[in-house]
Amino acid sequence: MDFRQMMGRPKPEPVPVANVDSENAERCLTLLVAGMAQSTPEIDPNSYKLFRTKIEQLSRQIPDRLPDDDKMALVRAIISEFENYRRDAEENIRDRRSSWRILTKTLLLELLSSLGVDPHGTDPETLLNQIQLLSSAVDIRDWATRLDDFLHPVDAKGKSKSVGSPLKVADRSLINDNAAGLRGGGAAVEYLRQVMTRGGDGFVVLFKLSCLDVISTRFGLDAVHDCVMSISAFLTASLQSDDAIFHWSDSALMAVLQGRVNEQILNAELQRVISKHRESTVTIGGRSIMLRIPIAFELTPISLLQSAEDLYRLPARKAAHQ
Repeated sequence: MDFRQMMGRPKPEPVPVANVDSENAERCLTLLVAGMAQSTPEIDPNSYKLFRTKIEQLSRQIPDRLPDDDKMALVRAIISEFENYRRDAEENIRDRRSSWRILTKTLLLELLSSLGVDPHGTDPETLLNQIQLLSSAVDIRDWATRLDDFLHPVDAKGKSKSVGSPLKVADRSLINDNAAGLRGGGAAVEYLRQVMTRGGDGFVVLFKLSCLDVISTRFGLDAVHDCVMSISAFLTASLQSDDAIFHWSDSALMAVLQGRVNEQILNAELQRVISKHRESTVTIGGRSIMLRIPIAFELTPISLLQSAEDLYRLPARKAAHQ
């Protein structure tokens, strides 16, 4: 006596299975293959078009009342086409991701160069290294936020958002509506164009001011502007009368020095100049505060520039520090 008899329950009758004729089974298989192909994502247009063409050709052979062995071979061929397309799609995604990473890194390096930022610094090098690790949309959005904080460390109200690079895109204006009271980077380009047209020689000097992000965080943006104005006045008084100095970015000034032919002599001259700069005096809450701003500079011979617009693409070189 089995368990059902012990419980007094009748043994269920087997459910009859409807006979499915071969034609309906082949039709169902054809529709299933077509639906799977239509639902397969298009990664690369060319490989997807080839995949759909092969699947359609194989699908048309299903209703031909083939022997069972031939039908199984046909099904295996269809499955093989799906597997081949999956491998091609995954390889295409890997190549596309690698290409976007290379392009992003190249563009970031170009941007850092235009800002005069050393790519081997802690913050920019971290951003560059993180590009190779970006895989998900969340990763990319987080990285974009870090990049924005690095490039724009202050918000619209002038308050610090993060301790990032104080350098922003080069000042391309022609007028002196900046904290330094100097003409902007656009005027520097126009001035250099005139020098190059005349065949003049000399050097372009990029003066980079450090610690301004810290000063902005602690004392506010007005203190930063006072420091930049103080250093601008100091450099203007210290350089030769025919040297031209411009506001290049939020923490960089640029000078075009004509008539200098020896880089070592000029380097020593500028070292003596910035060694005389000690502190900047800023007024905060009616109280005078002395702040020391480190100054570094980079020299670029005018003869190495192809055009005046090359100022926006100056390569990062090892800077001479105070």
